[in-house]
Amino acid sequence: MTQAARDLYEGFPVGFFSRVDEGSDSVFFEQDRFVAHIDDRAVAAVGRLYEQLGLDGRVLDLMSSWISHFFHPPTELVVLGMNERELRANTMAAAHVVHDLNIDQELPFDDDRFDAATCCVSIDYLVRPIEVLRETARVVCPGGVVVSTFSNRCFPTKVIRGWLELDENERCALVSQYFERAGRYADVEVARCTPIEAPGDPLFAVWGTVV
Repeated sequence: MTQAARDLYEGFPVGFFSRVDEGSDSVFFEQDRFVAHIDDRAVAAVGRLYEQLGLDGRVLDLMSSWISHFFHPPTELVVLGMNERELRANTMAAAHVVHDLNIDQELPFDDDRFDAATCCVSIDYLVRPIEVLRETARVVCPGGVVVSTFSNRCFPTKVIRGWLELDENERCALVSQYFERAGRYADVEVARCTPIEAPGDPLFAVWGTVV
């Protein structure tokens, strides 16, 4: 890691971005998982948020799988993830890319390629999330929205150790800090997208506008 990269993570405890299972992510995600990783109520909350934010046009869905949670498909949806069979099964996708963001944070797209980007219930798996968000801002046009949604469900051996040590409010603050440290976003907002008193999976979101 370069000094500039180390500076991005200054202040985080040693081991915060390590994981219980440091084995190959490609091997772990090679197993097909044609399931929803959050319940129906949380899935609907993702779709409502995407509509409220007006996500349309050319959209990049990071760390995606066989399902993207839009109520209506964007004009062009490109899905990037780890399991090619799942990505190919995504009926909303116009194109798919197999890419491991924990090995290579550089996205294989031109500058300003997309109008918006999403990352659904996956940011907790990133070992270098700030660079990924910085790269995402590079490939999204200025004024475009980048949104990360997350819950409290995960593969605990594959998420970063720091995530497991935080409560829900602290996780929201952490993801907001990722956006701020990436240095390419304005108007970063945080929201709980499901009612506190409701049963089932909670859903949280952090989003910002690319500058």
